[in-house]
Amino acid sequence: MTRDESARFTLLAFHAHPDDEALLTGGTLAQAAARGHRVVLVTATCGERGLAGAVDGAGERLARLRRAELEASAAALGCARVVSLDYADSGLRPDPADADAFVHVDVEAAAARLAELLREEDVDVLTIYDPNGGYGHPDHVQVHRVGSRAAELAGTPVVLEATVSAPLFVGSLRLLRFLGSALGRSAPLGVDRVFSPRSRITHRIRVRNQLDAKRAALAAHASQRRAEGQVRALERILRLPRPIFALAFGTEWYAEQGRPAGERFTDVFATVPSRRDPRPGRQALRHPPRARSAATSVPPTTSTAARRRG
Repeated sequence: MTRDESARFTLLAFHAHPDDEALLTGGTLAQAAARGHRVVLVTATCGERGLAGAVDGAGERLARLRRAELEASAAALGCARVVSLDYADSGLRPDPADADAFVHVDVEAAAARLAELLREEDVDVLTIYDPNGGYGHPDHVQVHRVGSRAAELAGTPVVLEATVSAPLFVGSLRLLRFLGSALGRSAPLGVDRVFSPRSRITHRIRVRNQLDAKRAALAAHASQRRAEGQVRALERILRLPRPIFALAFGTEWYAEQGRPAGERFTDVFATVPSRRDPRPGRQALRHPPRARSAATSVPPTTSTAARRRG
C-alpha cells in the first residue's frame, strides 16, 4: 500500500494504568510523534493500587504522583495530549464488591466516554490490548472490551491490539517460575491465556530509533521502580545494557482487529484509508494537527465522583 508521507494522522493509545504506555507502545508513540502525527494518551485509572515504595504513599497520594509521572512519560514520548478517565484501579485481584473498580464499570457507559474523545480527536488509529489483556490483568482485559466498543461507537477505522508473541512470553514466564521468581506467577489468567499467537500479529514496528525516548518514558515512572526489599521488574529493565535493551524492546507488535493475518505492516498508519467516508461533523480528507493543551481530564462518572467525595 502506497502511503502519502505528507499525510498527518491521529493516534490515540488507551491504557489501563500509568507506565503501561511506555513498555508496550512507547516506541510507537514516540515514532509517530517524531514524524509529525498527533499522539493522544488516555489512561483508564491512575494506578493507585499499584505496588510502590514507602515514600510514594498509597491511595490518592499515589494516584497524584502517578499522574505526574504519566505526564513526564508522555512529554518524553512527544504526546500532544494526556487524558485520565479517573476510574478506580482494580488491582491484580479485584474485590468483587468494589463496584467502582474499573473492571466492574458498565462497558457501554465507559465506551461512550472514550468514543467522545475518539470523535473529538478525529482518531485514525486506536491502540488497546488483545482479548487477554496482555498478561491477564483485569483492568487490561477491560481496556480491550471498552476500547473495542468505543471504536464501534465512534467509527474509528483502525484498532490495533498491542501485544507480543505469546510463545515467547510464556517461555519467559515458565523460566522465571522455575527460577523461583514471583514474576513467573504474574499472569492471572494462566500461561495458556497470555498475549496473542504469532499468527494474529499484523504489525511489527521497529522502534530502535526511539529507544532513548522509550527509556526516558520508562524511567519517568519512578514509583514503579522501587518497592521495599526487592528490585522491581521496571528497574531491572532500565539496568539492561543498551544492546540488550534494544534486542528486547526495540520492536513492538500489534494485531489489527478485523484484518486477517498475512502481510506484516511496519507502520501503524499503513492500513488507514487515505480517504474516509465523511460522517457528520467530520472531514473527508485529513486535516493538520490541532492545538490542544498537554494535560486534560474528562468528567468523571457519577460513581467515580461519589467515590472521590466519600
